[in-house]
Amino acid sequence: MPGKGDEPSVSRSEQIQAIEREAAKRRLLAEAEADRIPVEETTQAIPDRRWRRGQH
Repeated sequence: MPGKGDEPSVSRSEQIQAIEREAAKRRLLAEAEADRIPVEETTQAIPDRRWRRGQH
């Protein structure tokens, strides 16, 4: 019979953990979106004179 009394608390803690995981995922996604660099900025070519002279 002790199992019946423990079941709701385990279920509740699992629900809380799931909510916390979802909140953490949303925070990470929001942070990643804020740090994201638009693709237009990453594909612009910048001339490098060292490359043309063959120096690395």
